[in-house]
Amino acid sequence: MKKIILALYLLSSVHAFGQSSKLHDKAIVVDTHGDIMSDQIKSGIDIGERQPGGNFDLIRAKEGGLDVQVFSIWCDASGGFAMANRQIDSLNALAVRHPDMIKLVRTASELKSVVKSNRMAGMIGVEGGHMIENRIENLEALAARGMTYMTLTWNNSTSWASSAYDETFRKDSLKYLGLTDFGKKVIRRMNELGVIVDLSHVGETTFYDAIKTSTKPVMASHSSAYVFNAHQRNLKDDQIKAIAKTGGVVFINFYSGFLDSTYARKQQKFIADHRAELAEFAKNSTRAKAQNEINTKYSQEIYDMRAPFDLLIAHIDHMVKLVGSEHVGLGADYDGAESYPQHLDDVADYPAITEALVKKGFTEKDIKNILGDNFVRLLKANKGK
Repeated sequence: MKKIILALYLLSSVHAFGQSSKLHDKAIVVDTHGDIMSDQIKSGIDIGERQPGGNFDLIRAKEGGLDVQVFSIWCDASGGFAMANRQIDSLNALAVRHPDMIKLVRTASELKSVVKSNRMAGMIGVEGGHMIENRIENLEALAARGMTYMTLTWNNSTSWASSAYDETFRKDSLKYLGLTDFGKKVIRRMNELGVIVDLSHVGETTFYDAIKTSTKPVMASHSSAYVFNAHQRNLKDDQIKAIAKTGGVVFINFYSGFLDSTYARKQQKFIADHRAELAEFAKNSTRAKAQNEINTKYSQEIYDMRAPFDLLIAHIDHMVKLVGSEHVGLGADYDGAESYPQHLDDVADYPAITEALVKKGFTEKDIKNILGDNFVRLLKANKGK
C-alpha cells in the first residue's frame, strides 16, 4: 500500500512539474525590481555574460524564463540626478552590446513585441525621489529617457515626501509628515507623463497622501506583507487593499529580512557567534573579503538562516486571498540584499515559483497574472498603450 501511495505521489509531482514548466514558458514573467545597475557600475562586469556571483545576468535570466526586468536606478542620499543618468547610460550600453539578448522598452505594446522576439524587455525604475533633486524638469528628463516608475522615497525622506524609515524611527525630528504641496505636484506630473507612482519605501502618511493624489493605478514595486513580519518596509492589509482599489499591484519582495520575522534575530546571532573570527580574518584582509571568508566557511549556517521558500508563497497566497490575483506580482529585489529564500538563489530559479503555485492549486489565469500580466496591465493603464 505504501509503495502505491509513493508511486501516486511521484506521478502527481511529475505531472505538476510538467504542467508548471509549460505554463512558465507560456507566461510573460516580470520582475519589477532588480538592484543590478549600481553594482555593475562599481564592478565593471558585463551582465550579458554568465557571472560567478550575484543574482542576475542575462544568461541566467534566460534560463529562468525571465522575460521582463525593471532595472532599479538607485543611489543613496548622497547622489542624485547625475548618478541616475549614469546608470541609465550603462543600461543603454548593455543593450547595445547585446542586441540579440535585450532591448529597452517603454510601453506595453513594445514589451510584448520584444518578448515575442525571444529577447528580454528591459525597463527603468528610479528608486528614490531624491534623484530628481527637487526639480520637475529632472523628473521630465528621466521620463524622457524611459523611466517606467519612480519610488517616491528610498529610506531617506525627501524635502517633499517622508519615508517609512523616517516615519518609523525619526518621526519626532521630521519637519513634516506625508506629501507637501510640491510632492503632490510631482505625483500629478508623473500621472501626466505616464510614470507609475511607486509606494515601496514610503511612510504610511505619504502612502495615503499619494493614494488620494494619484489619478492612475499605483504600485509597490518591491514590498511584502506586514501580517507575516511587522517591518516598516512591509505593507499592512489596509495598504494592500488601498493599492488594489486604485487598480494597482503589489509586487512581492524576496528579501529574507522582509519575508521572515525570525531572520533578523538569526542574523544577529550569526554575527555575534563569529565576531572574533571575523576580526581575526580582517587583520590580514579587507572587511568585505573577511566577511566573504566567514560566509564561505559557514555556508550551511548562512543557508539555514534564509527564509523558507514556502514563506514566500505564503506572502503571495495571503495577498491573493485579500485582494485577488489581479493585484499581486513579483519584485524580487535581487542584488539588493544579502539573503533570499531557500531554493531561490538567482533569476534562474523563477520556475520554482510557478511550480509551487501550480501545486497550491492556483489557476492558470491566476498564475499568469502574478508572473507578469498584472504588470503589463498596470503599464498600459499608466502609459495608455
